[in-house]
Amino acid sequence: MNTPTLYRKRLIPEECILLKDDHLFYQDSEILMTSWTALKPKPVLHHGISCYYLRDGFKISRFYNHQNEFMYWYCDIISHEYDKNTDSYIFTDLIADVIIYPDQRLEVIDLDELSFALENGLLSKAAVCEALLKLDHLLRLFYQGSLDSCLAGIEARASQYLRSREEVGK
Repeated sequence: MNTPTLYRKRLIPEECILLKDDHLFYQDSEILMTSWTALKPKPVLHHGISCYYLRDGFKISRFYNHQNEFMYWYCDIISHEYDKNTDSYIFTDLIADVIIYPDQRLEVIDLDELSFALENGLLSKAAVCEALLKLDHLLRLFYQGSLDSCLAGIEARASQYLRSREEVGK
């Protein structure tokens, strides 16, 4: 299986980074799943598993600390472009994020940055509307209890992937 090239594009700060160390371990027509180590060292965050929901426009990541302990779910609102000729994805961070803690508390963050991006021409009105609609969809899934099956699916595929890596390492 050929592995597509993945890029992360951010607007604040402006950057487009090749995710060269991300390992794509699952792909179908609607989702991509990767394992990764934090690009920039952080005191707490060390690594994670991410699931890109292409149709829904969000990425849900399972964050782990340096002791390999689950910290929380981090949900990025995103858009993506796929280039068939280069087999590459550019995932653009649409700034609004959601954190879901193990006790099911939910925190919506970075809406101030979304406003800044609109006011300063970093995002168009249409892109901000897209971000808000995707955020609304994610929040509705959470409050309806439908997001639980997505999270369970991520956990199941991640566990299967990690078990297969352990078996290869033996």
